Amino acid sequence: MSGSPREPSRPDAGGRGDELAIVVLFLISALAALGLAVLYWRGGQVQVEGVLLAIAAGCIGIGLILWSHRLLPNAEQVEDREALSGSAEERAAFDEDLQYGHVFTRRALLRASLGTSVVALGIAFLFPLRSLGPRPTDAALNDTPWRPGRRLIGSDGRPVRLADVPQDSLVTVFPDGALNSETGQAVLVRVDPTLLQPLPGRAHWSPRGLVAYSKVCTHAGCPVGLYEASTHQLLCPCHQSTFNVLDGAKPIFGPAAQRLPQLPLAVDADGYIYATGGFSEPPGPSFWNRPV
Repeated sequence: MSGSPREPSRPDAGGRGDELAIVVLFLISALAALGLAVLYWRGGQVQVEGVLLAIAAGCIGIGLILWSHRLLPNAEQVEDREALSGSAEERAAFDEDLQYGHVFTRRALLRASLGTSVVALGIAFLFPLRSLGPRPTDAALNDTPWRPGRRLIGSDGRPVRLADVPQDSLVTVFPDGALNSETGQAVLVRVDPTLLQPLPGRAHWSPRGLVAYSKVCTHAGCPVGLYEASTHQLLCPCHQSTFNVLDGAKPIFGPAAQRLPQLPLAVDADGYIYATGGFSEPPGPSFWNRPV
C-alpha cells in the first residue's frame, strides 16, 4: 500500500551561503538607514536620501524573501510506504517536524541582523520630526521687526524708494535691519490709488497707491509671491489661495479664510518708503492666532 504524506523537511535545508547572503543584505540595509539619518541631520540632499531609502527598504525586502524561500521548510515530497504504521524512529522524527520553534531559534545571527536593520530604519524615519521645529510661542508670532519710521528694504538690503516700484508690480520687502525676517517679510504692490477700497481706519495706509501685505499666507504659512496685475490679485502658489489687493487682501479663492495683515506706509521727502506701524494683525496661518 502506498501513500503520499509530506516527507519531513529539515529547517536547516538552506546552506550557509544563503544565511550569509541574508545577513549581508540586512547589514547593508542597516548601514543605508544610518547613512540616511546622518545625511538628513547634516542638512540633507533629496536625491541621495531617496537612493539610501530605496537601498534600506529593498535590502530588507529581498532578505525576507530569501529567508522564506531558502531557509523555511516549504517543500513537499512523496514517500512510498507499505503500511500506515511507522517505527518509533519515524514517529519521533515526525513529532520533531511539528516543533517549528527551532526554525528561528537556530538563526540567531539572522534575527540579530534583521533587528539591526529594522531599528536603524526606524531611527531614520524619526529624524524628519526634527523638521517640525519648536512650537511657536504667542510672543514670537505676535512680535515683528516693524516699528513706526522703519524703512522698507529690498532683498538686496537697500532701502526701497517710490521710484523703485513700477505701477502694477510687486516687490518683496523687509524691515530695515531685519533682512530675511520670517515674520517681517511683506509684499509691496503699487496700483492706481483711485481703485483702492481701504478698510475703515486705513485711508492713509497706502500713499501713492503703495500697499503692503504680509507675505505669509493665512492658510498654511506659504509665501504669497505671485501677483496678477490685470485682476489685482495676490496668489499663494502652495494651495492657490487668492487675495484681492484692492480690498484689504480679502481672500476670494482657495482655502485661506482670513485677510493678509496689512502694513501702514508713508513716503518721506526723499522718496523712501517707511512703515508707520506694525501689521494690522499678527502674520502667519490663521490657526496660529486662534484662542486655545
